Amino acid sequence: MTKKERFEKVIAYFQEQMPTAETELHYTDPYELLVAVILSAQCTDKRVNMVTPALFKRFPEAETLAEASSDEVFTYIRSISYPNNKAKHLVGMAKMLVEDFKNEVPSDVKELQKMPGVGRKTANVIASVVYDKPAMAVDTHVFRVSERLGLTTNAKTPLATEKQLVKYIPKELISTAHHWLILHGRYVCLARKPKCEKCGLTAYCKYFEKNFGS
Repeated sequence: MTKKERFEKVIAYFQEQMPTAETELHYTDPYELLVAVILSAQCTDKRVNMVTPALFKRFPEAETLAEASSDEVFTYIRSISYPNNKAKHLVGMAKMLVEDFKNEVPSDVKELQKMPGVGRKTANVIASVVYDKPAMAVDTHVFRVSERLGLTTNAKTPLATEKQLVKYIPKELISTAHHWLILHGRYVCLARKPKCEKCGLTAYCKYFEKNFGS
C-alpha cells in the first residue's frame, strides 16, 4: 500500500465514521478558545472544561484578564498543569491581545505566536477552529496516531509530522483531520494500550500489522 493509498483509506474511514469532528474544549468566542487552548497544553480537555466556567465568569473578556494579576488568575487554574506559568501567560496574552491586536484574535499563525503561551500547536488550533484555515495542529495524540498508522515516517518533531500530514490530506479536510486524529488517539489509539480490537483502521495500520499481522 502506498502512502497516498493509506491516507485515502484512513480519510474515507473517518469521513464515514466521524463526519462531524470538533474540539471538545468549551468556549463561546475566539478569546475563550484561546484561553482554553493555552490551558490545555499537557493537560486534558476535561480538566480545562472544569476550570474555565469560573475563570470566564471572572474574566469575561480580554480587557478584564489583562488587568488581572497572575496571582489571582492562578487561584482559578491551580488544578491545571503548570498553573504558575500559564497564569503569567494568560495575563500577558490578554495584554497583547488588547494593546497590539485591538482585542481581535488574529487569524495568522505567525501573528498568534507572538503572544505569550501561544506556540505553533496553539496557533494552528485557533487558525483551524476559529478561521477554518488548513492548519494542522500536532499534539501528542496526532503525533502518536499518525506514526502508528503509518501516515508519517521518521517524523521526530511535531513540525515534521505536520508537514508530512498536510502533504497528503486535501486542504479542505485538514482542519477536520486534526480532530479525527486527536479523538481517535483519545478514545481508541491510547498511548499505553491501544484498543486495536475496537479499531476500524487495523487493515491500514502499520502498528497493527507489525504487532498482530500474520
